[in-house]
Amino acid sequence: MNQLDQLKQFTTVVADTGDFQSIQAYTPRDATTNPSLILKAVQKDEYKPLLEKAVRDHPNASPTEIIDRLLIAFGSEILQIIPGRVSTEVDARLSFDVEGTVAKGRDLVALYSNAGIERERVLIKMASTWEGIRAAEILEKEGIRCNMTLLFSLSQAIACAEAGAQLISPFVGRIYDWYKKSTGIDYMGAEDPGVQSVKRIYNYYRKFGYTTEVMGASFRNTSQILELAGCDLLTISPDLLQKLADSDAQVARKLSAEAAPGTNIVKMSLDEKSFRFMMNEDAMATEKLAEGIRAFCVDTGKLKQLISALR
Repeated sequence: MNQLDQLKQFTTVVADTGDFQSIQAYTPRDATTNPSLILKAVQKDEYKPLLEKAVRDHPNASPTEIIDRLLIAFGSEILQIIPGRVSTEVDARLSFDVEGTVAKGRDLVALYSNAGIERERVLIKMASTWEGIRAAEILEKEGIRCNMTLLFSLSQAIACAEAGAQLISPFVGRIYDWYKKSTGIDYMGAEDPGVQSVKRIYNYYRKFGYTTEVMGASFRNTSQILELAGCDLLTISPDLLQKLADSDAQVARKLSAEAAPGTNIVKMSLDEKSFRFMMNEDAMATEKLAEGIRAFCVDTGKLKQLISALR
């Protein structure tokens, strides 16, 4: 078997793309999208009609409403290809707004429901800010499953698990980027700080019995992916999926729930004050979270410009 098929024996593989052809090619169980991926997709000729249709069918809708319709259009198409779930992201401008995030999560699920898609097949993505985590806690109690994104630290992961979030997406590559820039070291394999962060989170969850799923995300190379073989899920871009499919090298399981109890990890409990202080003490997590929110806001703005140009 190639490395991709071997990896699928240990880990649920998720496609990190809005490209339907790529999703079909690699047969993942789930798929994730975000504003940047949707922006990239709708600038291709084969996906531009989805944007044009959303604008045409809702002439009186605001650009924000049309983006929601576009997200549901992409998600609905993806769900015809995959057997599992699709992640759809809340507007990043709501990252510090509990009520706004809750309302948007409910709206997105309602739009999916109107399209004939049950909520069990949808994960609502939101930033792992304190406010985003509180919104997830409310939505989860309503049966709306959440994917906590832009996650860079154990403190974020613990708060998400205690809130009952369905799934978290720790960003391996962006952690790697920060440390590489800070130290000048090109980390590989088990020495990679992003890999180490996800391993620590996974072992913490399994050791203390949390059911929140861990989905490693934002990979820069296949070494990072292979070091996390055994993680609950890994969301992988098409270019890295292809590299895994092209290699027949052996893949060994690196993470397992059985090994987690033996790890040297102490349980922590976080309230808002301790969460904010721990985030403040972690320069990498603080900077990458803020940077990620800004980047998603920029790409949402570019989507709005494309919508305006079609009117």
